[in-house]
Amino acid sequence: MGYSEEYQKKLVSADDAVKAVQSNSWVDYGWCTGTADALDKALAKRTDELTNVNVRGGILLKSPAIFDREDAGNHFTWNSWHMSGIERKLISKGCAYYSPIRYSELPRYYRDSNTKPDVAMFQVAPMDNHGFFNFGPNASHLAAVVETAQTVIVEVNQNMPRCLGGTENNVHISDVDFIVEGENPPIAEMGAGGPASEVDKAVAKLIVNEIPDGACLQLGIGGMPNAVGTLIADSDLKDLGVHTEMYVDAFVDIAKAGKINGSRKSIDRFRQSYAFGCGTKKMYDYMDENPELLSSPVSYTNDIRSISALDNFMSINNAVDLDLFGQVNSESAGTRHISGAGGQLDFVLGAYLSKGGKSFICCSSTYKTKDGTMKSRILPTLNQGSIVTDTRANTHYLVTEFGIVNVKGLSTWQKAEAIISIAHPDFRDSLIEEAEKMHIWTRSNK
Repeated sequence: MGYSEEYQKKLVSADDAVKAVQSNSWVDYGWCTGTADALDKALAKRTDELTNVNVRGGILLKSPAIFDREDAGNHFTWNSWHMSGIERKLISKGCAYYSPIRYSELPRYYRDSNTKPDVAMFQVAPMDNHGFFNFGPNASHLAAVVETAQTVIVEVNQNMPRCLGGTENNVHISDVDFIVEGENPPIAEMGAGGPASEVDKAVAKLIVNEIPDGACLQLGIGGMPNAVGTLIADSDLKDLGVHTEMYVDAFVDIAKAGKINGSRKSIDRFRQSYAFGCGTKKMYDYMDENPELLSSPVSYTNDIRSISALDNFMSINNAVDLDLFGQVNSESAGTRHISGAGGQLDFVLGAYLSKGGKSFICCSSTYKTKDGTMKSRILPTLNQGSIVTDTRANTHYLVTEFGIVNVKGLSTWQKAEAIISIAHPDFRDSLIEEAEKMHIWTRSNK
């Protein structure tokens, strides 16, 4: 039987496909831009028939239809590997929960543990002549999902870019149980936010000054990494490479400015490696069928052995707040969930192991509360309930608009002094007082 005949044999309606989901099932919805759409709507119609259906995915770009009803939590839970703002809202409704991970390990969770799904359903690009459905910009861990799921349902979207790569970026029709031709919605976009603030630009300038020609880049999401990308695109830097967890619009701008060629990469030369991508249509169009890009599983991109094999690796990520011990919180405000750990620690560790590599954790020195009160992001100790994303032994460079410090190898008093030096001047005296109380201060830096 040829692939076309097999395709027709497995082609069903979304309503028929979701009959595979039963009460108490674990259902994988895919990842980010590949999250189930028509299948989600079909499953929502069965809400009254189902209880305790545990749905899993991450980085939602719109709220799933299964959570439209007020009583959705009585039927479904959302279990997220990495949360977006939409998922944070679902937490407040009592139907979403975070699954803490070290992102590089995620494919192994499926293959080696009790994480195996009963049903997997997600959007893919149309089948090619060889019987493969491409995951689009969502290779991440989906091959492991397919390998371990009892039932695999693909939802074909004509608008999904085909993202080329080396391994684990496709599923073959022989491994698919049902095919659904979806409604072909545009691929969901995530913008880079508003224009870079003056603080973002100040932090970006400090970081870009540390980047040499031939460096390999990893950028996180947000205003500061985006500002770094803009400065790099406008700089005189050359021969840059890309090896990143998340592909973002900034890389497109840097590449189109002629700064990226990957010629100095020791692995994957001339290729931009990434685990998933989320941005604007401009980025999706750039990714589509682009042989310069390398769509890879996260177990490869985020493995510290891959990262450390690349000389002059520059990792640039955000933080919520940090403390005088050098502990970095990038996940919560106290116990209020903000984001997942993602691959930040993977890149903090890998960049430091790279010859000439640097890991930058950046944040504004302050923020304002709803009533306009200015608060410091640099704290004596992290707030109760805050998550330690990067331990004090692992942090490398810390950056605010007031400076950049390398805290590797420093004694506790040296580290406190360095960190206070990049705090907002209005908070330095109080931070010194707290450092003295904690016996991590020997002299004033005034």
